[in-house]
Amino acid sequence: MTAKTPKALKTAQQRRRFLKTASAGAVGATAMAAPMVSVAQTTSLRFQSTWPAKDIFHEYANDFAKKVNDMAGSRLKIEVLPAGSVVPAFQLLEAVNKGTLDGGHGVVAYHYGKNSALALWGSGPGYGMDPNMLLAWHNYGGGEQLLEEIYKSLSFDVVSFLYGPMPTQPFGWFKKPIAKTDDLKGQKFRTVGLAVDIYTEMGAAVNPLPGGEIVPALDRGLIDGAEFNNASSDKLLGFPDVVKNCMLQSFHQSTEQFEILFNKGKYNALAPELKKIIDYAVQAASADMSWKAIDRNSKDYAELKKAGVSFYKTPDAVLRAQLEAWDKTVAKKSGENPLFKKVLDSQKAFAQRAGQWQNDYLVDFKMAWNHYFRKS
Repeated sequence: MTAKTPKALKTAQQRRRFLKTASAGAVGATAMAAPMVSVAQTTSLRFQSTWPAKDIFHEYANDFAKKVNDMAGSRLKIEVLPAGSVVPAFQLLEAVNKGTLDGGHGVVAYHYGKNSALALWGSGPGYGMDPNMLLAWHNYGGGEQLLEEIYKSLSFDVVSFLYGPMPTQPFGWFKKPIAKTDDLKGQKFRTVGLAVDIYTEMGAAVNPLPGGEIVPALDRGLIDGAEFNNASSDKLLGFPDVVKNCMLQSFHQSTEQFEILFNKGKYNALAPELKKIIDYAVQAASADMSWKAIDRNSKDYAELKKAGVSFYKTPDAVLRAQLEAWDKTVAKKSGENPLFKKVLDSQKAFAQRAGQWQNDYLVDFKMAWNHYFRKS
């Protein structure tokens, strides 16, 4: 049987009926052939860091956000604002908890005033652990669960990710070098967390200023000395413009990491695959930040030397005095706060095992460096 065509039809009415039927069939066939495509809406999250826009730490916050945004495509977008854009730096935790901010980037030690145990994620000598080892304790030795327990006890509905082990921080910037422990007595000094207690125990008068306020306070003579974190941040914040002496090596904050916070309601509302993207972005950003810190800190350390900054190794006697001050501080805090002791005991157990392994296995890299670069 031969199919009918419009020319074969006898009347105009028949031809119109044929064309209408054929057109409808073509549209239906096209609709059946085309797959149904769902356009996912973009979830936008507004973050704030606790760092000035020019600081490398704010750059690290943006690096994390970019990794999430790149992997999530159009489904999730994180925007990071610098400190003070919405709330002051030290009010980040409350803002994220209330939903004023969807998330943030900072350090756990900044929440020290809520519970002293929070400063143990960074302050002090960490029983001899380096910052990467303390991060290992957090991820595999029970630290993550303890941090969740503390936040729950404070009724903070947040999701916390720790990442980015920081290099050991300098003892501080001073108008005059610190040659002995007594030189610290009476000094008006800036630090944060449990380091406040360490330097106070050593005789300093401590003022825990946010990062962006340190150099102006030094310049106006409101403080005599300060520590912040690293060569890159210190250079960008302007330390060498007002002080020319920096003491290197310290136990006051030798194990610190960064914290990425999410409002729990906003985080829980995300699709499972987006939560996984965040998890893997944290891990990727942690590694990337570590590598960037080595590159940038070493370059800026050389630049600071060229700019006339004098660097001194903190005397061993002062370092031992720090450890003694730390022992007194944690003994007092452990008696006051059961959660403080619980965190400290967990760290100690992990450090004893992991530190034994690391100290026995790791070669003295300084020996090789001296062999190639130290002139006799």
